[in-house]
Amino acid sequence: MRKYIEELSGKVLRKEPVSKEEAIRLLDLDKSGLFYLFASANNIRQYFRGNKVSLCAITNAKSGNCSEDCKFCAQSARHNTNIEIYPLLTPEEMFKRAKAAYQAGAHRFCFVTSGAKLSDAELVNLCLGISRIKKEFPLLKLDSSLGKIDLMRAKKLKDAGLDRYNHNIETHPDFFSKICTTHSFSDRLATIEILKKAGLEVCSGGIFGMGETNQQRVEFAFILKDLDVDSVALNFLNPVSGTGLGKAATLPALEILKIVAVLRFILPEKELRLCGGRQKNLRQLQALAFVSGIDAAITGDYLTTKGSPYQDDLEMLSDLGFSL
Repeated sequence: MRKYIEELSGKVLRKEPVSKEEAIRLLDLDKSGLFYLFASANNIRQYFRGNKVSLCAITNAKSGNCSEDCKFCAQSARHNTNIEIYPLLTPEEMFKRAKAAYQAGAHRFCFVTSGAKLSDAELVNLCLGISRIKKEFPLLKLDSSLGKIDLMRAKKLKDAGLDRYNHNIETHPDFFSKICTTHSFSDRLATIEILKKAGLEVCSGGIFGMGETNQQRVEFAFILKDLDVDSVALNFLNPVSGTGLGKAATLPALEILKIVAVLRFILPEKELRLCGGRQKNLRQLQALAFVSGIDAAITGDYLTTKGSPYQDDLEMLSDLGFSL
């Protein structure tokens, strides 16, 4: 198997794509070849992406009461999770949170709102917040994840100073209806096309560990490849009590690292961002993700769960020899 990994790694480094069948074989790898796989993925990351890690902080800019029924989400009104519920933050509060993240070392700052989409009034306030932040901190990249959006609204966000929009496709299309029934996989794809037309960078990815197969994981990665998004968000299920997946088992840490490495083989030139579930699932092996193909991460807290303190992530990446 080591020879097979070496052959595929050489293929990727020559800028030749791996096939779905080759990637599935990597994902079916047993433990004996895992660390050679991780090292090979790390070499691919270094070759195509360099040695710099991008850190993004997110904020829950509007919390709870979401009408959608995504089984993994603590913010759905259909789930009993006892999270804090509040309306869209004021532009002043948005500025305060972005300033704190920037001063702590984040390169990007992302506004995430619950619900299918924002109202017109909410969009105006968000644009006001984005404009002020961009004026005060021009080097801070600004992202948002606001659900479904039309072309006119997307252009307004870009004009206000938004750099990138996150819209995850979540999982394989054949598995999508098992985790969400209030909107479709094709709805997600349509929104991504609108974002591209508006000239915004696009971050998209999904959640692993919801019951999908290895084949579905690989095919999901190839869909992201075909979409040609700028950044790929890799989340790993962190079961929240009261949600539809609240009693699901978490993925083993080595399985997560294997997924990360295989996605680096499939998407050698793309930013791979480690997002939700890394603390819960990887525990003491978090650092290994960054030497298995990852070149970006969410830092600080998540939407409704705790994350890593900024300083802890900065120290870990410095110890690994990454530049920031």
